[in-house]
Amino acid sequence: MDKPRVVITGLGVCAPNGVGLADFTEAMQEGKSGIRFSPQLKELEFSCQIAGEPLLKDNLLEHYFTPLQLRGLNSSGLVYGVVAGRDAWNDAGLPLAAKEEPDWDSGIVFGTGILGADKFRESIYKIDDKNVRRLGSGAVMQVMASGISAYLGGMLGCGNQVTTNSAACTTGTEGILMAYDRIIAGKAQRMLVGSCSDSGPYLWAGFDSMRILPNKYNDNPTEASRPMSASAAGFVPGSGAGALVIESLESAVTRGAKIYAEVLGGAVNSGGQRGEGSMTAPNSAAVIRCIRSAVRNSGIAPSEVDAINGHLTATGKDALEIENWSKALQLTGTDFPYVNSFKGLFGHCLAAAGSIESVASVLQVHKGQIFGNVNCSDVHPNILKKVHPSKIPQVTIVHRSKILAKASFGFGDVNACVIFGAFND
Repeated sequence: MDKPRVVITGLGVCAPNGVGLADFTEAMQEGKSGIRFSPQLKELEFSCQIAGEPLLKDNLLEHYFTPLQLRGLNSSGLVYGVVAGRDAWNDAGLPLAAKEEPDWDSGIVFGTGILGADKFRESIYKIDDKNVRRLGSGAVMQVMASGISAYLGGMLGCGNQVTTNSAACTTGTEGILMAYDRIIAGKAQRMLVGSCSDSGPYLWAGFDSMRILPNKYNDNPTEASRPMSASAAGFVPGSGAGALVIESLESAVTRGAKIYAEVLGGAVNSGGQRGEGSMTAPNSAAVIRCIRSAVRNSGIAPSEVDAINGHLTATGKDALEIENWSKALQLTGTDFPYVNSFKGLFGHCLAAAGSIESVASVLQVHKGQIFGNVNCSDVHPNILKKVHPSKIPQVTIVHRSKILAKASFGFGDVNACVIFGAFND
C-alpha cells in the first residue's frame, strides 16, 4: 500500500527581514537584510553589537492576542510564534474550532529552545523583592517550553497532539518531520508546525562569550553575516518564528486548499558526539548518513536533488558542510545542486532557524526561484573545490526546482534533513 502524500497548505513567518508572508517574500527576493545595530548590546558591552530581530508594528499584537493575554506579556519568542502560527493557519484557509468541541483532526508541533527569558528574569526580580503575588497568572505559561504550543492550541482549538519539541538549531526542521510522521501514520489529518526563538541579550550573551559572533561589523551590520564566504567571521544572532501547515493530500484536496509544495520525506539522527562530533561540532559521518537517509526515505535518487538550503552559519564549518553534502549526494562541480544560505539576510535564528528557513525554502519551490546568497562574492576556496560558482547565485534567479533538500544541524550533534518537492497532481 502506498503511503499517504503530505503537502504544505499554509505559511506564516515573523522574521528579522519581514513580518508577514508578503513582506518576507519580497525581502528574500530582493536580498533585503534584517540585521541591524543594537544599542542595547552596545550598552551591555557585547563584542557583537548587531542582531536580527523582527520589527513588530504598533498595535499588531491586538490582532493576535486578547486584552487579557496582552496583560503582562513579556515573552518575545512566544509573541513571534503566535504571529507566525496564526498567520499560517489563516493562510491555509482553516477556521477556528467551534467553542463546544475541538478539531480532533488537527494538531500542533511548535518548538523552541529557551522561551520567555525576559519574563523569567522579571519573575526572579519580583521573587527576590518578595512580590511573588505580583507575578500574575501568565508567568508560568510564558516561561514553560510548551507555552507556545499551548497558546496556539487554545487559540485554534486543536484536539489532536499539541506538543513542543526542542533540539537546538535543528528544532524547526525536526518538527516538520515529527508532524509528517504523524500524518503518514494516519493519526492526524493536518498539523501546524514551526519553531520560535526569543530576542535579547540573555539568550545571546553565551554565544558572545564564546567568541563565535562577528565583532568587526558593528558599523556595517548588513555585511556581517557571510555564509560560505572566505571572510566569514561568525554567525549573527537572530530571532523570530516560522510556521507551516502540513496535511494529507486527501484532506487538502477535499477542502480545496492551495498547495505550496509536497513533503516527500526526511530523516533525523545524531552523531552521538563521537568521532569528530562534539557538543558544538558536527560528526560528519552522521551528517552524511542523515542526508542519505532523507533522500532514500523520500523515494528519490541523489541526483534528483536540484537545490539545497543548507544550515551554513557563516563560520569556519561552512566548507565542511558543503563537503558533507557533496559526499552524501556524490555530486560535484556543475552537477552539484544550487545551494544557498539565508543567514546572510537575517542571521542565525537559533531554534527558529529551521522553520523560518523552511518557509523560505518552500517559497523557492512554489515560486520557481533560488534566492541569492548575500555577502558571498568571495566564496571560500575549499567550497569552490566542490561546487561550481554558478551554483552559488549572488542574487535571486529563476529556477523551477523539482526537489529541494533543507537541512539543519544543531548543538548537541543533532541533525535533520527534510525533502520538499514541487507539487504535481
